Amino acid sequence: MAQNIHVVIAEDDVQIAEIQKRFLERIEGVELVGIAHTLEDAEDLVDVFKPELLLLDNHFPNGTGLELLRKLRANNSETDVILITAAKEVDTLREALRSGVFHYILKPLVFERLQDAIQQYAAYLEKLHAMEDLVQTDVDTLLPQRAVASTSVPQETTTVIQRLPKGIDGITLDKIRTVFSDSEESLNAEEVGAMIGASRTTARRYLEYMVSTQELEAQVNYGSVGRPERRYISA
Repeated sequence: MAQNIHVVIAEDDVQIAEIQKRFLERIEGVELVGIAHTLEDAEDLVDVFKPELLLLDNHFPNGTGLELLRKLRANNSETDVILITAAKEVDTLREALRSGVFHYILKPLVFERLQDAIQQYAAYLEKLHAMEDLVQTDVDTLLPQRAVASTSVPQETTTVIQRLPKGIDGITLDKIRTVFSDSEESLNAEEVGAMIGASRTTARRYLEYMVSTQELEAQVNYGSVGRPERRYISA
């Protein structure tokens, strides 16, 4: 990317905000310009710094991130938003999409998920800045592609094909689905990677994607020694 993406974090939990800050420090081409723990401070930081991107929590003591998002849109703010929330209600997702979020990430946030979202956003900005006269293929690559319906068969047999995000391959995804269909036990990324012949990091990326689509549930086990272990089980 040609220049840094300026980012504001809006998260009322101080520890979670610090984790997001450390994640951003590991991503090339990103510059954190402010952290807000209240909606009012978030609005002020966006107004003053005019960042390209706002990492926005939804639940605050005095309101919601979606309320702030609607206010930013009403004020014609050019800041894009990635909503990072524990809200799993479909209505919350639907409202976020209507309000124009760039990405919707479910907590607990993991580095690979945030990194992938930032990289997608960087690619989006680069393509947007390089455009002059639009053609339909340009529009298709910029607009959110959530699903596409096949028009080559009669309507009654039309199937819906889910577009997979960058870095997610359908063949590997099916392998992991088979692993969990054959097991009722929770598994960690290292165990899944060994079963499908992939690295722990690769397995973790697919597992987190499946958590986001609610195919799997993530569990955090706290052992007596070392870091908490993240395990996955069929939803």
